[in-house]
Parts: sequence; structure tokens; C-alpha cells
Amino acid sequence: MRTPQIRPFLWFDGSAREAMQYYCEVFPDSRIDRIDEYPAAELDEHFEGMSGKIINGEFTLAGQPFGCLDGGPYFTFNESISFVVACADQAEIDYYWERLSAVPESEQCGWCKDRFGVSWQIVPAHMERLMKTPAQVQAMMKQKKIVIAELEALA
Repeated sequence: MRTPQIRPFLWFDGSAREAMQYYCEVFPDSRIDRIDEYPAAELDEHFEGMSGKIINGEFTLAGQPFGCLDGGPYFTFNESISFVVACADQAEIDYYWERLSAVPESEQCGWCKDRFGVSWQIVPAHMERLMKTPAQVQAMMKQKKIVIAELEALA
């Protein structure tokens, strides 16, 4: 039996093309692999206004394949699912935070939400080494964007 590939699939309400383009600008080793659009003729009342939008999009972010579609307003993203970006250092954390965090009230403990509603965890790749003491955990819980130096100082 072959090992199946697990590919995240994102449902957008009309912004799939914009999201794919944006994410591919943010992450290195990224590209749009394929875009299939809804047909020009309307299919039924559930697909009204979908002509030209994405029925199936495939893209790669930092080497990880993703899929997406414009499915309409029926489902939205929430914080129960997020993507972890394991960063090498503070400069990487700052880079991704600046580009992905768009909803300040959703920021906490390295979690942020982008302009499309997708949740991200922008964290150090060595986060487990920064959570060894109660003081480090308490400090991290008060941070929005993770600040490595503050956590290292509490080791």
C-alpha cells in the first residue's frame, strides 16, 4: 500500500486567485500549479455569479502542495485549523508576521489571522526549547508576536 499524500485544501469566498498569488509572493519555493475555472454557463442557483472563479486551484507553498476553490459564502475559516510556519530566527518571524497578520484582535501566542481569514502560527523552529520554565510559558502567553529574546532571557 502506498503512503497517501495529505494536501490541505482551502475554501474561499471569491478570493482564491488573489490568495494563491499573495501566498506565492510571501513564501519562497512557491508557485501556482493549476487553475480550473467554473464554466461560463451558470450551472444552477448555487453557482450563480461563479463564472470565471476558481473551481479547482493547485498551488505549492514552501514545497507543500495545497488546493483551493471559490466555494461561496457557505463555509468560513476559523482558528480551529492553522498553518505553522517554523522560523529559523527573529528576522523570519518578523517577516512572516508583517505579511500574514491582518487581524490584530486575533493575535496571541504567535497566532495570527491573514486578510483571507486563514490562521497561522508564526513560531521559532526551536519553540520547545523556549517553553522549559513556567516563566517562559507565562511570558509567551502574553506575547502577540513571539519575541525570542524575551523568552530566552527567562531560561
